[in-house]
Amino acid sequence: MIISETTSFGGRYLRVSHASSTLNCEMTYGLFLPPEASEDNPAPVLYWLSGLTCTDENFMQKAGAHRLAAELGIAILAPDTSPRGEGVPDDPDGSYDLGLGAGFYLNATKPPWSSHYHMFDYVLDELPAVVKAQFPISDVWSIAGHSMGGHGALVLGLRHPYRFRSISAFAPIVNPSACPWGHKAFQNYLGDDEARWHDYDACHLLSHLMEEDEVLPLLIDQGDADQFLEQQLLLPNLDPQLDRLQCSAEIRIQPGYDHSYYFIASFIDDHLRFHADYLFAQNNGAE
Repeated sequence: MIISETTSFGGRYLRVSHASSTLNCEMTYGLFLPPEASEDNPAPVLYWLSGLTCTDENFMQKAGAHRLAAELGIAILAPDTSPRGEGVPDDPDGSYDLGLGAGFYLNATKPPWSSHYHMFDYVLDELPAVVKAQFPISDVWSIAGHSMGGHGALVLGLRHPYRFRSISAFAPIVNPSACPWGHKAFQNYLGDDEARWHDYDACHLLSHLMEEDEVLPLLIDQGDADQFLEQQLLLPNLDPQLDRLQCSAEIRIQPGYDHSYYFIASFIDDHLRFHADYLFAQNNGAE
């Protein structure tokens, strides 16, 4: 069901709800369609995964991405960050880093979370099929995100490179097994077996790849004034693995920028152009 529709830079920004069989609840997503998107001309898609406490609306309202996406002809799909609604479990202590708004883009295996918190499968399989059945989007996708969403983009892109053309992230949580946010989420959602945690940890996923394995083109922006950089994001932990694999990756440290949407808005055009190079390339990646 379309909740709202707004014209933006000649395109359409929609908020849409649907019943999710993967998450066992009603979900809402945001979709920007560029002006020329049609059944005869389906648009390639940039998947955007947001961070802790966000909904489907934060990126669409704050990042300023519609103008260039309309110009480039890219659709943007922004899901919510967790299941929602009556009966969906939340952190009993009311903290922001577990439960509602904090799905961590994984498939929970530990009760009570396992009944709803299957964001990995939702993002990978169910939501793309739901959106494509109703709107003019193509099978050509890239993926991006911020913070917890940057973690999600990295993990999905590393585990399923055939589904995407490229990956980018703003201030991603790259080694969640080793930081307080990730440790809390993984222990609650997945239990104490840390081997399961590594399936959702970019540093551990990269450590098991060989030079001949495919790693998608990657762009990461990180502000050096980010209050979460040293304790939660752990970006330097990614460097040895990227150096070892010699993959097409660029990590940019941006002086003076913090963790906010001002940071994202300042560099989102770079990320859109980065993805456009791969989304519109012929015979490259996903089919």
